[in-house]
Amino acid sequence: MSSVTYDHVVKRFDDVVAVNDLNLEVKDKEFLVLVGPSGCGKSTALRCLAGLETITEGEIKIDDDVVNDVAPKDRDIAMVFQSYALYPHMTVYDNMAFGLKLRKYDKAEIERRVNEAADILGIEPLLERKPRQLSGGQRQRVALGRAIVREPKVFLLDEPLSNLDAKLRVQTRSEITKLHKKLGTTFIYVTHDQVEAMTMANRIAVLNFGILQQVDTPQQLYDYPDNLFVAGFIGSPAMNFFSAHIRQEGGDLFVDGGSFKVKVPENRQAVLKSYVEKAVIFGLRPEDIHNPDYAPPGIIAQEIEAEVDVTELMGNEIFLYLKDENHDFIARVDPRTETEMGDHIKIAFNMDNMHIFDKETEETVR
Repeated sequence: MSSVTYDHVVKRFDDVVAVNDLNLEVKDKEFLVLVGPSGCGKSTALRCLAGLETITEGEIKIDDDVVNDVAPKDRDIAMVFQSYALYPHMTVYDNMAFGLKLRKYDKAEIERRVNEAADILGIEPLLERKPRQLSGGQRQRVALGRAIVREPKVFLLDEPLSNLDAKLRVQTRSEITKLHKKLGTTFIYVTHDQVEAMTMANRIAVLNFGILQQVDTPQQLYDYPDNLFVAGFIGSPAMNFFSAHIRQEGGDLFVDGGSFKVKVPENRQAVLKSYVEKAVIFGLRPEDIHNPDYAPPGIIAQEIEAEVDVTELMGNEIFLYLKDENHDFIARVDPRTETEMGDHIKIAFNMDNMHIFDKETEETVR
């Protein structure tokens, strides 16, 4: 059992509120990712749990125990930082064993734990090397190993992949996901990279300006964002946003973007009745904007015209940077699409997956 609870936690630095009334429960054996832009309070929240920052208000619990006044070394957590922080004069084995030696574990127990961790991480051949003889990915695995040997209740990982190149990041994030399953321990992971969050987490907590915006599974966050910020932060490329109005013509409702007008699906019209003639924000993800010739069957497609500003061939897909009189937006289309900069083309909006946000509150209209 190793749950974590933030109960109305506030952290202030003088006049700056870094974490604002955070209420969050991390379940036993869960992989929860704290995600948000730089300065949103995610690392501060993690450091408060680790005991590296004292909280201003509220309580933090590990299992049922309040740990506000418990020393970091007694919280039974292990932390992996962006910086590997390895001792350069020590071997990999000694780096991993150092914390256990300080805690007066006997030699046999230290050897068992280090060897088991090295086996899990595939770094057994590296145990006699010094950090300078290792690649970035190997150093990161050693830092993980140093945490694993502690056999803690909770692992805290603060942007551990930031120093790795793109290919190694992809490889290492899959290794961390496998590691979580092997160890069966609670992981709390901080990142600004929403792709890492989407691919690794059981649940994601999205923060902005120290305030928890939404916490849910990756797919629920993607499909049903609570507000404009979450919608724009989750997904890559980001969701397109269009300033628009809801119009009524006869018995039907339309999204009027000025340079385009598209019909609202029947099953979405009831919730938008109160927004007729009001300003809204219309959201549509790039992957829901298609070349009409290759649009998926069965979708509610509404065609508009746009000019191609830039094309990016990705191999398995093409990113089209498009513009019309009022908007710039991105489409993620089939690689068989043949178009060039400056072309005027028809594109299809998948209205099944449209999002509408209140212009004033920026909350999702449901």
